[in-house]
Amino acid sequence: MAVFSATTTAEAVVPHQRSSIWDALIDPALVGRMTPFVKRIEDRGEHWVWSMAGLEVLGAGFSPTFTERMTLKEQERIEFHHDPAAGAKERAGVTGWYDLREVDGGTRLETSMEICVSLPLPRAAGPAVRTAMKGVMATMGDRFAKNLLEHLAKG
Repeated sequence: MAVFSATTTAEAVVPHQRSSIWDALIDPALVGRMTPFVKRIEDRGEHWVWSMAGLEVLGAGFSPTFTERMTLKEQERIEFHHDPAAGAKERAGVTGWYDLREVDGGTRLETSMEICVSLPLPRAAGPAVRTAMKGVMATMGDRFAKNLLEHLAKG
């Protein structure tokens, strides 16, 4: 087993009120429905437990479940850090943040995240694994953004 990681950042001006975007991003059930490859997100207070559908990276398939500690700064920032229960072994985790600021035309939404996965592949596969991870992350990000905009348009 080797641990591989990839990062992504994004920013956009979303033509909606910050409070509407905030409400969507702090609703784990809604985030789960809007995020590709997610089966569900369970709200356990300051932790969210993510259960993913089957993913495949270079022929290594897995369906990770991972625990994120959520830190919210009302209407401004959401931070999340991989925080499994003591003694728990999780093969994936994410650390990152969302930042929301009011601007002309809507809300500037910025995000940064690092995803780490443990896979039964040699470390030498790192460049190929990171490329595959970045592809999956780009697809997830594009579809999440589309789903968020559709949700916000319904008002």
